[in-house]
Amino acid sequence: MKQSKLLLMTLMAGALLATSCASKKELQNCQNENKELTGNYQNAKEQLAASQARVTSLEDQLAQMKKDYSSMQAALDKSLNNASQNNISIDKLVDQINESNQYIRHLVEVKSKSDSLNMVLTNNLTRSLSKDELKEVDVQVMKGVVYISLADNMLYQSGSYEVNSRAQETLSKIAKIIMDYKDYDVLVEGNTDNVPVSTTSAKMKNIRNNWDLSALRASSVVQYLQDNFGVSPKRMTAGGRGEYNPVTTNDTEVGKMRNRRTQIIITPKLDQFMDLIDKAPEDSQK
Repeated sequence: MKQSKLLLMTLMAGALLATSCASKKELQNCQNENKELTGNYQNAKEQLAASQARVTSLEDQLAQMKKDYSSMQAALDKSLNNASQNNISIDKLVDQINESNQYIRHLVEVKSKSDSLNMVLTNNLTRSLSKDELKEVDVQVMKGVVYISLADNMLYQSGSYEVNSRAQETLSKIAKIIMDYKDYDVLVEGNTDNVPVSTTSAKMKNIRNNWDLSALRASSVVQYLQDNFGVSPKRMTAGGRGEYNPVTTNDTEVGKMRNRRTQIIITPKLDQFMDLIDKAPEDSQK
């Protein structure tokens, strides 16, 4: 009996010892596991902090990108607005150029028509003059104007400003041309050489100089065309150029004879020309 108790106690001590050994091993395992979990926890915290830092950086980048986008959108809107305004300006410029081109074409057409009429006028007058008349009458077209130059010895009485009867036939042909072209004005200009006026004759005693003589001779032609051939005085102007519009030198007798002349200048009406100027396209900046 006593031995049985001793065996039982021995067995219980062994069991306790075995149990104690098992608990120490579990504790060691728990400690190791706790250490591992603590390390994992620390790594997770560090990774979380790094992730939060990256998120903050990305948020900053996103904010900057939004700001850049707003700036780019504003620049794009401004560019589109400028482009729209430029398109309007270009369209307006194109319209102005087209209008100017149309005006220029009209001027060219008018000039072409005027040049054609001048040539017809000149040809008609030249054909109507005899060979003898052509020796004393010169017809030219210069700068869109018809110049009819008549020698003084054919037009006027010697030592006078009165129109010679010899000039009647020639002036009648010129008057017919003037009457046929009613849209033209007529300027009659008297010209002299540089020889001073002789006042020995009664008709010339009140003439002071070549200015007076040239103006009176032009006036005589204008009145002659009006009184004898019915040319409207509203279309005619008389003027004197004196000795100051020579066509050649006055150093020779031939030169003086050429300078003593009366010019009948047939021009388009000034009012028509001014109408063309008024129709010119206006500058948009005015």
